[in-house]
Parts: sequence; C-alpha cells; structure tokens
Amino acid sequence: MIVEDDAPMRAFFAASVQRSEQLSLVASVGSVAEARAWLDDPAHGVDVLLTDLGLPDGSGLDVIRHARLRQPSCEPLVISMFGDEDNVLASIEAGALGYIHKDATPGDIAQSILEMKAGASPISPMIARRVLMKYLNLQSNQLPAKVQRAGVATNNESDSREKNLLSAREQEVLELIARGFSYAEIARLKAVTVHTVQTHIKSLYGKLAVHSKSEAVFEATRMGLLPGRG
Repeated sequence: MIVEDDAPMRAFFAASVQRSEQLSLVASVGSVAEARAWLDDPAHGVDVLLTDLGLPDGSGLDVIRHARLRQPSCEPLVISMFGDEDNVLASIEAGALGYIHKDATPGDIAQSILEMKAGASPISPMIARRVLMKYLNLQSNQLPAKVQRAGVATNNESDSREKNLLSAREQEVLELIARGFSYAEIARLKAVTVHTVQTHIKSLYGKLAVHSKSEAVFEATRMGLLPGRG
C-alpha cells in the first residue's frame, strides 16, 4: 500500500512496485483519511506500507500507527527526502522498519521492499548510528549520577576524536565537496590526480559511514567538521 500526496511521485512508486513479479500493489492513496478508511475495511489486507510523512491532512506517523493497530503484521517503510533524518527517527519510533529515498531507482525500491520482507531493515549507516546514539543516551540517563559524569567525559573524548577523524587532506577535500566542486576541479586545485581525489573521498566516506556526497556533507555538518556549518 502506498500513501503519498504528490500524484507523480505516487505513480512512480506504484510503477516501481508493479514492475516486480514478487510484489503486488493493493492500494495507492494520497491522504491520512483515505489510508485510515482503507485500513479499517476488514476485507483489505496489506503486508507492506510505504508512506510519506508530510501529508495534506496529517502525518504519515499517524498512518503507521493506525496500520500497526489495525493490521499488526503490516511492515511500514517511510518514503523520505534526504536531510529528513529527524523525521525518519520519529517514524522508526512509531513502528517503521526503515525508509526509502524519493530519489531511489525503481529497482532499488522493489529490492528494498523484498529485503525487508526477508528480515532486513533498509536504514543507512548514518541513520543506524543516530538510532544507536539515541539508545545509548537513553541508557546513560538511567545510570547513577557518578556513572553519568563518567559518560559525559567519555562523550567529550568522543567529540574530540570526531574532530580529528579526518586527515588534513581529507578535510580539504570534504570542504571543497561541500562548496560544490567536482572531482576534476578538486584535483586541479590540489595539483593531484582525480584518482587521488577519489581515494581521499572513499576514505572519508568510510570514516563518516556514508555513501554519497550529500550524505557526507550532512553528516560532517552534524559532527561539526565543516567550518561555519555546525
């Protein structure tokens, strides 16, 4: 079942589902009210819910909660935009098992659904780390004050390590990426080969646990690694 208010986007996700022989589209609606009405019908059944969060008459979080209430076996996924990580975290707390970016390819969309049904959770390393950190923070709040103080010291050490995470050249490359320079332009500016630039980028992607330029900039900004962006 797809819940998305933007008609072209809804049609794109519907086509992505229908192109897979292993998937079947049972409903495609554009509002919270339509989703609730469909889910309330005892004749309807759904295994997977794909929902946007920003709907004209409410939040996709309400759709997720209603689906889990009416059909407990339903597994929800969020249709997300890049940079929407805080809302993705809220959707996971509401019962979502992961998310699919709006710029994903049809093949990736179908594959993500099938992988989730096989037991996986389509969540990027960046989101997984934030979920883990939130869990650890909740755990630390339950510890005695003395242990909490020790945890704060550890967090400060962790912050210091984060700031020294990248090498000087990786930091330079990151800042140029954030300013919109291409690999070739960075290579010319730094008087190195494109291959060298790609090596630095591969290394910093690994250190930041990301897979794209946009994710690298977002995560580096969150960590305070980009001047003027923290």
